[in-house]
Amino acid sequence: MAGTLSTGQGAPAAAVSRPQLELAVENADGVRLAAAVGAARVELCAALAETEGITPSIGMTEQACRVGLPVHVLVRPRPGDFAYSSEELDVIERDVAAALAAGAAGVVVGVLRADGGPDITALHRFVEAARQSNPTAEITFHRAFDAALAAGIDPADALARLQRAGVHRVLTSGGSPDCAAGLGMLGRLVELGRTHAPSVQIMAGGGVTLELVPSLLGIGVHAVHTSARQRSNGHSGAGRAPAADPALAAQLAGALTTGGLEP
Repeated sequence: MAGTLSTGQGAPAAAVSRPQLELAVENADGVRLAAAVGAARVELCAALAETEGITPSIGMTEQACRVGLPVHVLVRPRPGDFAYSSEELDVIERDVAAALAAGAAGVVVGVLRADGGPDITALHRFVEAARQSNPTAEITFHRAFDAALAAGIDPADALARLQRAGVHRVLTSGGSPDCAAGLGMLGRLVELGRTHAPSVQIMAGGGVTLELVPSLLGIGVHAVHTSARQRSNGHSGAGRAPAADPALAAQLAGALTTGGLEP
């Protein structure tokens, strides 16, 4: 695999030797590709191209989990912002439990308070629902974290909130449109995490390219998240996201394993 890390809550995130690779996928074929290149896990979502990801169906979740690689299910009831109504929070809580009951190893969630920062109260609900379904389930806070940074929330405080809520990792581009632009903040988050959230992994995601891997390794991120899709002006079909590129996925996995150097 792309890295070795103890993921139990309370284990230092700095225990990683090489960053783990997480692939964003939409179906079992994507999970099989991730397994073939040695990814540590997948994030399973639906409608990636149209919405940047929403909750997949239970049928798709069950099918993806049968492949055998750890599946972390995105639980996001709708596109748009991350301030949810009480009814939407109920849906998220129920979908967290349902995803884990369907075989998922973890869930990916994100909710913000009125001040723009992570909502600890809601996160506690989701963590508790997850643990009741699977005591070893992992919780990832998704790129709602970037919206929090863009709103001016202090990054140390935002990380500390995730630590208190029991979150295992945060997916972020450093508050920028992509990781290249957010590289400086990503490095700062790694440093801040050592003091304010030592058990929260920093997972870089958003516009990750092969050329960027050495820089991500240099700042010490714990994981790298990508859909491994080649940038193209073409279309793969109406309403369909282009499939992950097996060659690119393998190259990214290899770069993380070899330190960004050619094997």
